[in-house]
Amino acid sequence: MLTTRFVPGSPCWVELESPHLETAERFYGGLFGWEFEEQVPEYAFCQLGGRNVAGIGALMGEAVTTAWTPYFLVSDCEATSQTVERAGGTVLMPPVDMAPQGQMARFRDPGGAEFAIWLPGDVPGVDLVNEPGSMAWIELRESDTSAVRGFYKSVFGWRFEDARMGDVTSHLISPFGSAPGTDSSVAGLAPLAPGDRPHWLTYFEVPDCDAAVARCQELGGTVRSPAEEVKGVGRMASLSDPHGARFAVITSSG
Repeated sequence: MLTTRFVPGSPCWVELESPHLETAERFYGGLFGWEFEEQVPEYAFCQLGGRNVAGIGALMGEAVTTAWTPYFLVSDCEATSQTVERAGGTVLMPPVDMAPQGQMARFRDPGGAEFAIWLPGDVPGVDLVNEPGSMAWIELRESDTSAVRGFYKSVFGWRFEDARMGDVTSHLISPFGSAPGTDSSVAGLAPLAPGDRPHWLTYFEVPDCDAAVARCQELGGTVRSPAEEVKGVGRMASLSDPHGARFAVITSSG
């Protein structure tokens, strides 16, 4: 499960690039109750009770697609960037110093899904996970799950374990050094739906999945996959914000 005790290779931040910040803030503020603290022009920390749960920034460049992007903790941005290239990935943004917060870089994996890395400075990552309005899970959707596993093993040293999620066999991802059989998974890998494009999907915890789906529509969002119950996991739905950025909501079991 996700935790704020970040280790190398674990998700530590999630960020939306949006073509219109005010619209995005109205939508997510209305859906999750977020408040927004502007750090620099065109970038805001999304907060609950003063604790960071995500970031929203301006969409850079016409060719860039609005999306939620996960960040993974690393101990060396430069070395990780070189590993990404050697493993067949693409560097979209080379390491950039965001002092005093930290250092970051962005990539595309060989299948086409985009992700980022974070070397912490003053900002170690999000302050809250698994609580209503915060990140609860991330999942990679790829057409060739076998091929992409080799890439992420090279980059982060991840361990993959088979898991049954409803009618689909997926894979649980655990950081390097975690012991097999322990509850150390921090992400998932699942087959891509026919006709879809590879992507990372961020799940946000909500008190009531069905109410969140209805509220999303009221605020101008779209339902991509209606709410469904997955035994032992929870009730979840896949959504898009008014600009098309996809994400999911989940009311976890237990």
